[in-house]
Amino acid sequence: MSDWYSSKSSRSSETGFCSVQHGLALIVHLCNFSLNSQKMSLSIAMPAMVNSTAWPGPLNASTERPSANSQDGWNETLQQLKAVVMVLTSQYSIWVKWAPPLEKSQLINIASSGELMGAFITLLVGGFLCQTKGWPSIFYIFGGIGCACSFLWFPLAYDDPINHPFISTSEKEYIVCSLAQQDCSPGWSLPIKAMIKSLPLWGILVFYFTGFWTFNILMAYMPTYISSVLQANLRDSGILSALLLGVAFISTILSGLLADFLHSRNIFRLVTIRKLSTAIGVLVSSVVLVSLYWVRSSISTSMGLLALSSATTTFCQTGALINFLDIAPRYTSFLRGLSQVFGHLSGAISSTVAGFLISQDSEFGWRNVFLISVSINMSGLVFYLTFSQAKVQDWATEQTVTQL
Repeated sequence: MSDWYSSKSSRSSETGFCSVQHGLALIVHLCNFSLNSQKMSLSIAMPAMVNSTAWPGPLNASTERPSANSQDGWNETLQQLKAVVMVLTSQYSIWVKWAPPLEKSQLINIASSGELMGAFITLLVGGFLCQTKGWPSIFYIFGGIGCACSFLWFPLAYDDPINHPFISTSEKEYIVCSLAQQDCSPGWSLPIKAMIKSLPLWGILVFYFTGFWTFNILMAYMPTYISSVLQANLRDSGILSALLLGVAFISTILSGLLADFLHSRNIFRLVTIRKLSTAIGVLVSSVVLVSLYWVRSSISTSMGLLALSSATTTFCQTGALINFLDIAPRYTSFLRGLSQVFGHLSGAISSTVAGFLISQDSEFGWRNVFLISVSINMSGLVFYLTFSQAKVQDWATEQTVTQL
């Protein structure tokens, strides 16, 4: 077993970061950057679109207000939402045929970190662009980046390495041999009954709900917390929020490299890596959330703890959040979409609960929000650690697939 791991590790190091698979990860990273930056741009530009019609600058020659047809606006929003969901769901199916087991975590983390980088850059420059160049400029710039990503995607992205025209023979052989024993063929029929009875799958879905509970609260209310509780002004609040995302971006890349290092050196089993990463991400952030109420008088201490929480939370990305790739690679797209349903449902509930508690009591509201979040996070962690696995489930193999 050790010889097998060392052989795979040496071949992995030969391909390096200049490989086609890492280039594909970078392209997906840019696509995620474009998607999230455009979502963030809308929230940043909305006040300017509603409250002003003539921001200075050459890109804002028109003084017309946004269309008053709310139905058209909703239709456009729904179309954008569908496109975002399709991209975020389908991109994980790429790695079923492109990510060798010993490089899976780093490739997925490089790709998914584009969302954090998109939010980071948009928070840093979005407000400045709206104030100096006019609110349309933010859409021109980040929309242009999205068009540039499409020009890279169509000629360079392929379903599998076998048909890629620019991949080297050695890299192609390395990927194909690494995935030779894995059933990568897509499943056209879903074993629904077996999925419902699968405790490892439920462990992942429950964790998506509990893990995204805190994540969505922080994404929605972090600028408010920094400005209202830590007493930072509006400009500093945006910058500090962006810096936390920058810390999370760096940690996402490093955690993926660390997970693959531990796996390639056979230091831990894959299931141990998944559980350990998830535990680190939940336990450290829970301690931070509990501590925030008692250190709120010090902005430096609070920001230090929030930075620590942002860094360690990303470890879940190499844990429970990609575990469905281990247990059912044939159904990656479906399970990714299903997990997103649990994550977005959690976000809708948690944001509503947090908003209600904060509005009722500004002093103790945040404490209650954090304590509830910690309780939910810990329950999800216990459930995941109890039932999680990292081997392909029987119902996810071609031999046992049954029709609906």
